[in-house]
Amino acid sequence: MSSTCWLKGLFILLIILLPLCSSQVSSPFDSCSSPSASEARRGWQFLPCQPPSTNMKEFMQIRVDPPGITCGNPPERFCTLENPYLCSDECDASSPDLSHPPQLMGDRERGGLITYWQTVTWSRYPEPLLANITLSWNKSLEVVDDIIITFEYGRPTSMVLEKSMDKGVTWQPYQYYADDCLESFGMSPKQVSDLAPTNLTRVICTEKYSRWVGAKEEKNVVFEVRARFSVFAGPKLINMDALYTRMETMKGLRDFFTFSNLRLRLLRPALGGTYVQSDNLLKYFYAISNIDIPARCKCNLHASQCVMRDATLQCDCEHNTGGQDCQRCKGGFRSRSWKPGSYLPLPRGTANTCEAPVSRV
Repeated sequence: MSSTCWLKGLFILLIILLPLCSSQVSSPFDSCSSPSASEARRGWQFLPCQPPSTNMKEFMQIRVDPPGITCGNPPERFCTLENPYLCSDECDASSPDLSHPPQLMGDRERGGLITYWQTVTWSRYPEPLLANITLSWNKSLEVVDDIIITFEYGRPTSMVLEKSMDKGVTWQPYQYYADDCLESFGMSPKQVSDLAPTNLTRVICTEKYSRWVGAKEEKNVVFEVRARFSVFAGPKLINMDALYTRMETMKGLRDFFTFSNLRLRLLRPALGGTYVQSDNLLKYFYAISNIDIPARCKCNLHASQCVMRDATLQCDCEHNTGGQDCQRCKGGFRSRSWKPGSYLPLPRGTANTCEAPVSRV
């Protein structure tokens, strides 16, 4: 092989590998132990640790309510908001090419083909067109970046994002979305940029993602996590130490970013910037092509890995802890009460390892 070809091959390899390398950002909490730096304590020191983040849509279970809200049974025609006379789309649950089942919200798009879940049309207007989408992991998670829901054919004019921290037993609002927050929810519209460090966990209603701007121009509805982090860590999230400190010292902050389930309550479909036109109800419906949920398993800073065991996500617990979330001490290591690991003191924090009772002779 000539030197020119060899260099060209090396250049191509670097182009392929560079994005992979640059995406792996080192974290000060990616290891549960390290060699002790103290000569007096030769061996290993325990460190607080957490699993890497990933897109949790790969592991979510999807349930859609009420029964019969998904289109296709019976087959139905659909129109577009931009052109009410263009009604060539069809949904048919019996045809693989024409069906739009719920799992298409979490699949990987291949070959540029967009796949999506779709509801029935608003044929029963003025009865509300309501749909609930419940996303479950059977595991406590911590969101680490923006949650993005991609709608085809228009974003809802009214919806709520809810979360559960107890595997769906109880629910609480995460954020309200409407083209008119005061009319829909009796709340004044706000944006995350309006929040201060003292009220960062406030549940708000935003109009940013609901007003009609065209179905093709704006598709995403976002739950802005990065903007909340930046209140403490700065616009580019450079000062993460400040965020870690607040996670430990601000009551309720870590719980705000924790969930085991999410639920989308779709309350009113896109209207195309007009009032409901009852003479053509075939153009009103919901359609979701993708849901991105960047998060990590919550392991209480006692594990650096999260694994799938018996079809369930489990923390691979260290520090002599056990349980799905490393939420208790193992038997034989209960000489003191269990505590989660701590980000403090910076830069390496405190492991709060469970310990065995000291034997007395």
